[in-house]
Amino acid sequence: MHLQELELFKHLAGSLHFATTSKACNISPSALSRTIKRLEEELDQKLFIRDNRRVELTIAGKRYLLFAEKVLNEHNALKDFYKQQELTLRGTLRIYGSVTASYTILTDILGNFQNRYPDVHIDLKTGSAANAINEVLKGNTDISVAAKPDNLRDALAFKELAVTPLYFVIPKRECPVREKIFQNSINWEKVPFILSESGIGRNRIDRWFRQNHLHPYIYAKVSGNEAILAMVGLGLGIGLVPGLVLDKSPLINDIEIIKNAPKLAPYTVGICTTKRLLASPLIKAFWESSGESVLNHPPL
Repeated sequence: MHLQELELFKHLAGSLHFATTSKACNISPSALSRTIKRLEEELDQKLFIRDNRRVELTIAGKRYLLFAEKVLNEHNALKDFYKQQELTLRGTLRIYGSVTASYTILTDILGNFQNRYPDVHIDLKTGSAANAINEVLKGNTDISVAAKPDNLRDALAFKELAVTPLYFVIPKRECPVREKIFQNSINWEKVPFILSESGIGRNRIDRWFRQNHLHPYIYAKVSGNEAILAMVGLGLGIGLVPGLVLDKSPLINDIEIIKNAPKLAPYTVGICTTKRLLASPLIKAFWESSGESVLNHPPL
């Protein structure tokens, strides 16, 4: 007895017509007859009553049909189980992002991903947002949360998740920095700036400096937007930070947006990997579970 024989018997028990079953199962009528005869000899039981006009299941045939259906159903269930086991993702997924990215962009994504793939271990490394793209290119991480560069390398894949504006911020406390800002005409070259060492925001403001022929007073260059907000909150200068960072910061009550500051172009935040890694089932699953739409960050 083979599974194929059980399939043929089951189909014939349903059609009760040799020509119909042979055509549906792509087998010759003579081969079908031999298969049924072999089953009957193996069981030493007559399974069908056959004459020139009709085919009918015997009592033994009806009982054998229950057996055949049970075996085939259990076999299909076993195949489905093995297939599901093969589809179950396991392994370690390395993710890089800033501290802010971890509790803004990544929170919901990681929650959804872990619910769907609980056997995947997440190795999350935090650092400067400005280094996110390079971490992927160097192979230090599988996926980074990053600002989309103006010129994306061909080797990279980028999925847009949010669009965030850039805000000039000032300390709320009374200090000399506020006095320089709240004047009829701001002398931007006299204002102390606290800026990122590199990154999209730094590129945006450097371009603005050049366009306006300004030679800025850069009080400090720091790594990470959180450091900018901390120093601004202390009254040491003004900073430029993304809205996504500002509205989630514990220092938001110490910071104020400069209303009459110049408007710089917003930028896109998303997840980034290499096109080569995107072929990996693990990376692809995370990519697909991260959502489809681009979310516009509301003005503060």
